[in-house]
Amino acid sequence: MNIEHLRAFIEVAASGSFHKAAERLHITQSSVSARIKALEDRLNRPLFSRSRHGVTLTSGGNLFYRHAVSVISAWERAQQDVALPTDMRSTVSLGLPMNHWGNITADWVAWMERHQPRVATQVHSDYSLLLMNELRQGLLDLAILYEPHHWPDVVLEPFLEEPLQLVSTQADTVFEGHGEGYVYISWGRSFTDQHNAAFPGARRHRLSITQETIALDYILRHGGSAYFSQFMVKDLLAEGRLHVVAAAPALSVRTYLAFSTLRERSPETLKAVEGLQSIPFYTQGKHFS
Repeated sequence: MNIEHLRAFIEVAASGSFHKAAERLHITQSSVSARIKALEDRLNRPLFSRSRHGVTLTSGGNLFYRHAVSVISAWERAQQDVALPTDMRSTVSLGLPMNHWGNITADWVAWMERHQPRVATQVHSDYSLLLMNELRQGLLDLAILYEPHHWPDVVLEPFLEEPLQLVSTQADTVFEGHGEGYVYISWGRSFTDQHNAAFPGARRHRLSITQETIALDYILRHGGSAYFSQFMVKDLLAEGRLHVVAAAPALSVRTYLAFSTLRERSPETLKAVEGLQSIPFYTQGKHFS
C-alpha cells in the first residue's frame, strides 16, 4: 500500500474536500482522486461519501482512519530513526504555537540537551489547528495548543493560563477604549470573545497582527498599544520602555498540552514534558485545572 495514497486519504478526511487536499499536498485534484480510488479498490469498499456539500468519511473510512494514521506515523518515525546519528537513541518532536516560539524553544531545548543528551529534539511552530492535524497524523509526539477542538484520538491536559496586559509605549496612558495606535493580536477564539465583551461597539481594528513578537517589534518601533502576555513584556515594563495602561480590562488565554492516543507516551516524551514544566515560562506562569 502506497504511503502517498494514505496521505491523500488523511488530507481529504481532514479538509472535507478533494480540492483543499490537493492544495495542501501540492498535487492536482485528479491525482488526489486517483489515490483515493486506488485505496478504495484495494480495500474493496468506499471510504468517502460524496455530495455537493463536500465529502465525509463512510463507516469504513472512519474505521480505516486510525490505521492510516498509525501507518504514516510509523513510516515517519522510521525515517527519522534511520537518519539519526549513531550516538542518538530516539527523537522527540514538539509542536508550538507561533506566539510561544521565543518563550519556550531555547530553554526547553537547553533542558533536553542537559537531561536527555542522546535524544534528538525537533521543534515545529505553526497555527494550533495545523499543529493539531500534525499531532493526529502522528508527526508530532506532543504539542502546546491554544483552546483546541476536542478529538477522540487526542488527549488534552491543562498547561498554562496566560494573563494578558494592555501596554503602551506612552507613559501615563489611561484606558479609554481602543485609541490611536492600537494593535490587535489574534490570540484565539476565547480572546476574541473576551475582547468583544470588553470593547462593545469597537470599530474594526485598523491593524491586526497574528504573531506577538511582530506586534511587539512594531509598537517599539512606531509606538502604540496592544495586549501582550505578561511574560513577554515584564522586562520592557521594568526598563520603562513599555507602560501598563491604567484601568484596562484584564484578559487571558489558556494553553493545553496535547498528545495523540495513537502514539505511546515513551519515557523520552515524559521527559520532554518534565522539561516543559521546568522552564521559567512554565514555573513563573499561572496554572489551571
